Amino acid sequence: MDRPYVIVSAAMSLDGYLDDDSDKRLTLSNAADLDRVDDERAGVDAIAVGAGTIRADDPRLLVRSEERRALRVAAGKSPSPLRVVFSPSGELEPEARLFNSGEPVPIIYTSAQGARACPVPSLREAGEGPAAEVVATGETTVDLLAALSDLARRGVRRLMVEGGGVVHTAFLSSDLVDEVHLALAPFLLGERGGASFVYPSAFPQSPRRPLELVEARSIGAIALLVYKRA
Repeated sequence: MDRPYVIVSAAMSLDGYLDDDSDKRLTLSNAADLDRVDDERAGVDAIAVGAGTIRADDPRLLVRSEERRALRVAAGKSPSPLRVVFSPSGELEPEARLFNSGEPVPIIYTSAQGARACPVPSLREAGEGPAAEVVATGETTVDLLAALSDLARRGVRRLMVEGGGVVHTAFLSSDLVDEVHLALAPFLLGERGGASFVYPSAFPQSPRRPLELVEARSIGAIALLVYKRA
C-alpha cells in the first residue's frame, strides 16, 4: 500500500452531529471513551484534523497518558504521533495551541494558494514562535492522495483522522478510509445540531458495498461501533 492505513474516528449524537450550535464545546463522550481514544492515538503514526476543528476545538493532538508517551519513547518513537492539518485555504490561527505546543511540529497540507496565504510561519522562519511545515499538494485544493503519499514517505503507516465533517466527507467519498470508529452519545441534538459527521456526497460505502461491522460494545452510556472496509 502506497498510503497509510486510514482510521476515521468520531464521537457524535445519535442523529449524526459532532457538536451543537452553542459557543461552548459539547462533550459527546465520557472519560472511559476518551481514554480509549488516547490509546488509539498512541498506536498510530499520525493524527489529522481539518482547519475547522482547529478553529472550533483548538486541540493539541497529543497523547495525554504519560505511560503511553513513555512506551512510545521506549519504542524509539516521539511521545506523540505526527500532527497533521488539512486546510485548502491555509487560513489558520498562529495562536492555536497546535502550533505552540512543541514537538512534533505539525504539517499543514494545503493548496499552492493556501501556502502563500498561510499565516503560520514555516520551520525556517519560525524562530521561537509558532511553527509548522507547510506542504502544497494542489493549486486550489488539497490533493488527499498526494498528502497520503507524502505521509507514507515520512514513515506514517497508520493515520487517525479525527474530524471534522468536511474532512471525514472528503476521505470517505474518496474511498480512502480503511476503518471507522464511531462513539455514539445517547441523545439527539435535532435543531440544535452544529457540525455533522459527514455532509452530502457520493459515497462508495453504499448499500451495494457496505462496511463490515467488526466491533460493537458499550462504554458506559456510549456505544462504540467499529467498521472496516469490506
